[in-house]
Formats: sequence, C-alpha cells, structure tokens
Amino acid sequence: MTNSAPIEDVPIGGEVIRLGQFLKFAGLLDSGGHVKEAIINGYVVVNGEVDRRRGRQLQLGDIISFDGRRVRVCP
Repeated sequence: MTNSAPIEDVPIGGEVIRLGQFLKFAGLLDSGGHVKEAIINGYVVVNGEVDRRRGRQLQLGDIISFDGRRVRVCP
C-alpha cells in the first residue's frame, strides 16, 4: 500500500501510546466512538498494514495512515 501524502510528525511526550489514544491526540478523529468504528472497519493503517487493535502499543517512529493523512509517532 503506497501513499504519497506527506508525513506529519506528532510528538507524544513519551515513548509509547495506544493506537486509539493517538488517533484522537493527533487530531485524526475526534471521539472514541469514531476511533472504534474506523479501527474495526479497517480504515486505519499502521506501518503499511491494516490494524484492528485499538489498544495496540505504538512505538516511536510508527507511521499511521487514515483518511489521506500520514502521521509519525515522535518523542
């Protein structure tokens, strides 16, 4: 899966964050309900692969794609 959108860096102020939390923190989605729906329906891509685990622990450098945007987890 390729995406030519620029990658936005999103500092999280730590080393790990859960996928559901990050989607809201980065401004990709605005509510827990929308996060849950997007993840369950396979609209969220982590490091090039669909991930349906809202509680997945993201690490620094992970790239999350959703709705035409790509964001990278940064310290």
